Order: sequence, then structure tokens, then C-alpha cells
Amino acid sequence: MSENMVIGVVKDAIQTGLLVAAPILTVSILVGLLISIFQATTQIQEQTLTFVPKLVAVALVGLLTGSWMLHQLVNFTERIFSIISNIIN
Repeated sequence: MSENMVIGVVKDAIQTGLLVAAPILTVSILVGLLISIFQATTQIQEQTLTFVPKLVAVALVGLLTGSWMLHQLVNFTERIFSIISNIIN
């Protein structure tokens, strides 16, 4: 296994991880920002107020994009297995 192959696998793993995590993280950040703006304008400083909307938003995004995320992870796993089989041969 060459150094370039290892770097390629690590790069692909990081890229796939970021791609799969991006929808949930983006929605969580946006919902948190909107709730923070709402709290700042209304001066409601309740720390637990952000938890439930974030949880609901993340659950909805997980339900909507879950099959796409699984497809991306399966493709990555197939690429890794093909690399492993090429090393053995």
C-alpha cells in the first residue's frame, strides 16, 4: 500500500464524513442561530428553549436525508473494499 493510496483513502474518508454530517450540522446551526436571535429580541434567556426545536429539526433532517446518507456511506464502504481487494491481488 503506497503513501499516495493511504492519503487518498484518508481524504475520501474525511470528505465522506463531512458530506454526510453537513445537512444535520447546518440545520442545527441555523435553528440555533434563529432561536438565539429570537431570545435576544424578546429577552427570554431560557437555556432549554433551544433544545427541543433543535432536536425536532435534526430528527426531521435525519428522516429526510437518512437514505441519502446511507447511500453515501455504502458507496464509501464499497470503494474501501475494492481498494482492499486490489491490494490483495
